[in-house]
Amino acid sequence: MQTQTVASRPPAYWLVAILALVWNLIGVAMFYMQVTMDDTRLAALTELQRQVYQATPAWVDVAFAFAVFGGLLGAIGLLVRRRWAVTMFGISLLALLVQFLGAYLVTPAWAAYGAAGLAMPLLLLVIAAFLWSYARRALARGWLR
Repeated sequence: MQTQTVASRPPAYWLVAILALVWNLIGVAMFYMQVTMDDTRLAALTELQRQVYQATPAWVDVAFAFAVFGGLLGAIGLLVRRRWAVTMFGISLLALLVQFLGAYLVTPAWAAYGAAGLAMPLLLLVIAAFLWSYARRALARGWLR
């Protein structure tokens, strides 16, 4: 019977780390598109989407920034095998919660997207929770320094 040392990382670890990096780079791109919205792209939105965008307070965008950049740093932390990946993914998850609660509580997001509009935020929260949990398990197994 072959035993695995505590510090050895399975190939799936690297796959998760790379996918986390790609996923969070997409998030950074979405953040950039959100904060650099010009009049042309704003005009392409529906009236309700425009209202949501215009009603979004700056603190929701700050939470968005913490969510995507925390996730990006967490993914980098996994790739370089550092324990601070856990903290970064935790910050990302918490910021994502703040962002979505803020968006749905202080903007007309519910009117614009309804219950179906919660599908993507819930998916993002599940992924963020998975990455945080995965990093915690990686730390507990000695895969992170």
